[in-house]
Amino acid sequence: MPVDYTLAENDDGSKTIWIGETERRHRMKWLIGMTLQPGQSRLDVTVKMFNGTPYVNTILYFANVAIHSTDSYQVIFPPSTQYATFHGKHEFTHWPISHEVFNHTDYTKGVDVSWWKNHAGATSFFAWNSQEDFFAGYDHDKHAGVVHVADHHVVPGMKLWTWGTQSTGDRIKLTDSDGPYAEIMVGAYSDNQPDYSWFQPHEVKVFTQSWYPLRETDGVCNATRDAVVNLTVSDRQARVAFNTPAKHASARAVLTAKGATLLDKTIAIDPATPFSKVVPLPEGASDLDVRAALYAEDGHELVAYQRKTYEPEPMPEPVNPPPPPAEIKTVEELYLAGQRLQQFYNPTMEPYPYFEEALKRDPDDVRTNTALGIDYCRRALYPKAEEHLRRAVARLTKDHTRPKDGESLYYLGVALAGQERYDEAYDAYNRAAWSAAWHSASYFALAELDCRKADFARALDHLDRSITTNTRDAKSLDLRAAVLRHLGRLPEAKAQAEATLALDPLDFWAGNELSLATAASGEARAAKRAGDTLAALMRNEVRSYLELASCYAEGGLYADAIDVLLRRAQAEPAETYPMLYYDLGYYTARSGDLARAAEYYAQANTMPPTYCFPYFLDSIPVLRDAIAARPTDARAWYYLGNLLYDLQPDEAVKAWETSRELDNTLSTLNRNLGYAYSQREDDYTKAIAAYEQAVACDSSDPRVFYELEQLYATAGTAPDVRLALLCKNQQTTEKRSDLLASQIRLYVHTGQYDTALDMLAKRRFDTWEGGTEIHDTFVEAHTLRGLNAMQSGQAQDALKDFEAALDYPENLGIDRPLQDPPAARTHVLIASAYEALGDAQNANAHFEEAAKIEVGGAEYRYHKGQALAKLNKTEEAKALFDALLADGAAQLESGGPVDFFMKFGTKQARGLQMAQAHYLIGLGAAGNGDLAKARESFEAALQENPNHLWARQQLALTEHK
Repeated sequence: MPVDYTLAENDDGSKTIWIGETERRHRMKWLIGMTLQPGQSRLDVTVKMFNGTPYVNTILYFANVAIHSTDSYQVIFPPSTQYATFHGKHEFTHWPISHEVFNHTDYTKGVDVSWWKNHAGATSFFAWNSQEDFFAGYDHDKHAGVVHVADHHVVPGMKLWTWGTQSTGDRIKLTDSDGPYAEIMVGAYSDNQPDYSWFQPHEVKVFTQSWYPLRETDGVCNATRDAVVNLTVSDRQARVAFNTPAKHASARAVLTAKGATLLDKTIAIDPATPFSKVVPLPEGASDLDVRAALYAEDGHELVAYQRKTYEPEPMPEPVNPPPPPAEIKTVEELYLAGQRLQQFYNPTMEPYPYFEEALKRDPDDVRTNTALGIDYCRRALYPKAEEHLRRAVARLTKDHTRPKDGESLYYLGVALAGQERYDEAYDAYNRAAWSAAWHSASYFALAELDCRKADFARALDHLDRSITTNTRDAKSLDLRAAVLRHLGRLPEAKAQAEATLALDPLDFWAGNELSLATAASGEARAAKRAGDTLAALMRNEVRSYLELASCYAEGGLYADAIDVLLRRAQAEPAETYPMLYYDLGYYTARSGDLARAAEYYAQANTMPPTYCFPYFLDSIPVLRDAIAARPTDARAWYYLGNLLYDLQPDEAVKAWETSRELDNTLSTLNRNLGYAYSQREDDYTKAIAAYEQAVACDSSDPRVFYELEQLYATAGTAPDVRLALLCKNQQTTEKRSDLLASQIRLYVHTGQYDTALDMLAKRRFDTWEGGTEIHDTFVEAHTLRGLNAMQSGQAQDALKDFEAALDYPENLGIDRPLQDPPAARTHVLIASAYEALGDAQNANAHFEEAAKIEVGGAEYRYHKGQALAKLNKTEEAKALFDALLADGAAQLESGGPVDFFMKFGTKQARGLQMAQAHYLIGLGAAGNGDLAKARESFEAALQENPNHLWARQQLALTEHK
């Protein structure tokens, strides 16, 4: 997506490219400045993050740097690093020599995992608890590398990520044709992904990091922004190497050991001219005694290194999922479990069961009531928020009139302001302001309320108070400039705007205030320049205008908000985004011009609805006001539903249904209703009807067909019916790889294997990172065609299909993984074909191949168990079959598998989960020879999911036994 940007030429001759945006999920802002100094090879990066919202949010920052990886490439974590961890910190390994099974890869023989060549498959390693300020990568064949330097207290994240040496298809997705790559990534306020840090209201986080190339150092032992050093000791000799990102005509390279100076040499050094020297060590000196240092011309130390010894630390405890709420002992632990789920945004788990259990035990618990109050504020459920927050405040103030922490009071102010009970909110914010943690945010909120009453003198006083404890809060500074302008103190307003632009050159509010104050001062040319500069920075991006107008409207400065929006509405090309005109209508109505407001609302209704998905909480009263003015505005009801679905889903459905009653011709409206009916109500009949109406409204949208196809599958609609719909709309079907893949899968489900394989061979497919579905279809087509051949006594033809199922065609865009669990089934089938052909030797070889495959907790344990049983390893086989039975039973009891560490995705329908649970039980029973139970379980799986391809296949196989 495009981002905002500008180029700055600095007084010292350096140049900075600033990029940034106000992100749409939480409406926080990030800003990154990349600076090059004259005569230096170092890229200095300044990162600024602004939380201008009233909410405590969480952040995750990682910079992703790609490097060309070869067998000679080594990733260098700092010397203090003893362990590395995986995503979510739920497994650890020693670094750099691993002796563990890590991310399903066996390193137990002792593998140096810092080398790219030692990773066959995709994997990640995050440095754990490193104490130095650098992270590097080095190609030992090219004698070159790159180093990153930042304060490790602020930027602790250091990560190696690679597709692995076996990568082909996945690499092609993200690189050109110049070979494999890896990523060396660095994280600020985070040392893992995910590992979100808290971000307070109106907090500003600023940090710096630097990158520069290095050459001919053979590695890195330490690095600063000014130099890198590598020091190695062997055979009674020390080799020292330095490299710098800037030129030093008379630097000093010094090497000492046990008080003796081994090297003291004045050198010329620069990025292209590194320095290295091999020096003999004195008798009795060890590598721990040797210190290398490089000094600048003025004598200050650029970099130094002397090896330390580190006491072995015990391996950290992995992060474990919390138990179910009822099993947690204390209210505090329940609160923390819920808080973590809020913090990490797990798409499949909700925090509410933990909070509800906590309140069941202690209805007035301050922490839990405050957490729920904040959550209800975020969802614009302000009366519910007020209820919980008043409970928290009541307990806090029962015996202590002024609580130590003002959080619940601050959010009580937010909840009351959300109900437009501004006088009560004013009291709550004032009480919260006594708490230092909430001082800045509370005084800013008070200033906004002052502006609503046009009490600009008091607003200025409150802003000055806010800024005393938060000098970089751009939003407070911007409102201060606006207040000074309204007070007629124009020189001060201009100075404030200019100062804020120095802090954030992409601050549109500051730019707007500079333009307005300059114009009000009568400086027409300067005002035009400022306005033109602002317009260029805003790039005609309508959401930037909506954000800027919202900043004014939050303080009741509706005339200023209208001025901002009219500039975009009247610009060329004319803006067609509906919310621009709804906002204009609302701000105009609030200004008292109801007739003009009605005109804007009517104009909004004529704008195209494509991609209109409002996300401001402020837009809820806007759309409700538009509906009150024009109750038959179907579009306003539709947009309101879009906004509310993630916040108040039941209200969203009501809004969409009202919109549909008024106008049922909008495809996306029906799609949204179908999605809600399936996800919220599990009502697949209603969902399918809504999706079918969406298709009837617009048969050109492949996304709607794709979701309808998934819904049909979940609801158990027959494959031939689904296939007929896609074939009827073939032109639309071919617009998306995943929809075409669904059509091919349906050819497999209906036994048309030749057609499926022909279509698979004729197209290159685009797949998500980690996606395997299209290759699964390829395997299924060959496997099922082979099974048909086996049943017809054509073992040789079956063998060809089974062997083909082991392939990974390049056009499918899927890599052959290091571990390939489905291959266990394929090798067993190949073995069965060889048995049918009388070739016991080859059959046994493939049973052995199947038995060697690491299948983890997947269903393919059944096929590995079959192979083990054939190899007379009956106890090992039975353990796998019993594990399938146990896992299936556990999933039936718990309602399906839940991944506490999931970072993205959606919940799977319960029926599909239950079908898979029954299927696992059926496989375990079949493996143990209990065919009656196996048939019963496979039939139960098909009852839950009639489209479970392999339950049907296994049921047929058991019936033939």
